[in-house]
Amino acid sequence: MDKRERVKAAILGKPVDRVPVSAWGHDFGREWSAQGLAQATLEAYRQYDWDFIKVNPRATYYGEAWGSRFEPHPSGDEGPRLIAPAVTSPGDLARISPLPPDAGPLGEQLEALQLIAQEVKGEVFIVQTVFNPLAVLSQLTGSLEATKRLMLEVPEEVEGALDAIAVTLARYSQACLKAGADGIFLATVGWGSRKVISPAAYGRFGRPYDLMVLAAVADAPFNILHVCRDYNLLPWLLDYPVSCFHWAVHAAGNPSLQEVLARVGRAVVGGVNQEGVLVQGPPQEVFREARQAIEATGGRRFLLAPGCSVPPKVPKECLLALRQSVEVGG
Repeated sequence: MDKRERVKAAILGKPVDRVPVSAWGHDFGREWSAQGLAQATLEAYRQYDWDFIKVNPRATYYGEAWGSRFEPHPSGDEGPRLIAPAVTSPGDLARISPLPPDAGPLGEQLEALQLIAQEVKGEVFIVQTVFNPLAVLSQLTGSLEATKRLMLEVPEEVEGALDAIAVTLARYSQACLKAGADGIFLATVGWGSRKVISPAAYGRFGRPYDLMVLAAVADAPFNILHVCRDYNLLPWLLDYPVSCFHWAVHAAGNPSLQEVLARVGRAVVGGVNQEGVLVQGPPQEVFREARQAIEATGGRRFLLAPGCSVPPKVPKECLLALRQSVEVGG
């Protein structure tokens, strides 16, 4: 099987010659330009021979598009720092309007996608990261807590802002497909945890706007929902129209791979602890944990990956062990 055939078969629950595998992480220095991001992405893809590419852009590009200001972290080992949020009062919410999907920071990411797609020439599935509207709004207010206060004080204005963001992200996601992506990686970021938001509140401020974005790319073959954090909301989101579900199975309060597979007829992605064994090693333990995930799922409807973005400090030997784990016994 080639890479696309392998991933497609895994998504559909058909036999595979081996389990597909991939990983992704930030290059905090190079992600500030389209060319730098494309180069870093392609280097990792080639070095580890991943089965699919998940583009991991600068996490703040969504907030930048609506006017929040960020700067690179001086250490070079952490993500960008917020300088000034775009929303500092309830009245600012009315100024959040739909944006052109191909201008500013959004256009920069489309350029990176085009560069990546031109280089791989269709040999591999590509998914572009898209934070969900609620996560983007938090980049405009500056924090989860500021957003939660606005939900209580001016809920209808929050909904209006979320609608404008969702309209933009829907159009942007369609533009990503035209630029060469095969789907989107819709991430809830901090809003994926029941410790942050209740399922009922997420049903009002999260779900409708997530579904607007996903509806825009409903025909894409490789859409992934990533539900972040511990005590996550995944059990309440299993009806989302995506090809795969991805989450950190090792985080407290989260369902196992087997539990989700038993509930839905769709694929699951993950299985390896990105904050534990991948960072701490040794490579033999990475290999063992990966094999446990493959055995737990039977290798069907399963794509092996870390539970989230891997930190820059992850040893290359541990990522190589992750890649090698799929070569033994399928």
